Amino acid sequence: MHNSSSQDERNTLFPVFFKLEQLQTLIVGGGKVGLEKLTALLSNAPRASVTLVAGQVHSQIAALADSHPGVKILERDFEEKDLEGKDLAIIATDNPKTNKIIRDHAKSMRILVNVADTPELCDFYLSSIVQKGNIKIAISTNGKSPTIAKRFRELLTDLIPDEMEDILSNLGTIRKKLRGDFSEKVRELNKITSVLVEKK
Repeated sequence: MHNSSSQDERNTLFPVFFKLEQLQTLIVGGGKVGLEKLTALLSNAPRASVTLVAGQVHSQIAALADSHPGVKILERDFEEKDLEGKDLAIIATDNPKTNKIIRDHAKSMRILVNVADTPELCDFYLSSIVQKGNIKIAISTNGKSPTIAKRFRELLTDLIPDEMEDILSNLGTIRKKLRGDFSEKVRELNKITSVLVEKK
């Protein structure tokens, strides 16, 4: 039985998957951390609509913008108006005071915020991602250890068979052909997929 203090410390984050193509994202900061955040967004959603604002912009950020039409770069200091119409803000300048000021502006506009390397100022975290075709798993350590999340990502990537995309496609076809109501379809699909979780 868990004591109350361990219950209080459990990970209470609620995992969601954003359709970034349908949202407007702002990144403030054009250095290595801004590059890391932009790369993470685009590797998951290449058509994401992202505005990045920074006084100086890393050359690799400019290269990413050239190959991703949804990315717009504003090479100047942040202005409050940059938050207008945005759904998400990722703040990654190298100045903690500036980050906090921008975060406070965003919060006053009810925009969800991630402040790089400052968990207590974040509404959401960017997860470590496992992807095999259409299967995507986001790993969270509640902001405590990105290194552990990375190791789990490597482990899970090795565990999920490369054939999983073919299995998903076949199941999609089978699901469309199944007759009966929802619960009958669920029972049939559970039978078909039980082999994936059988212990040997």
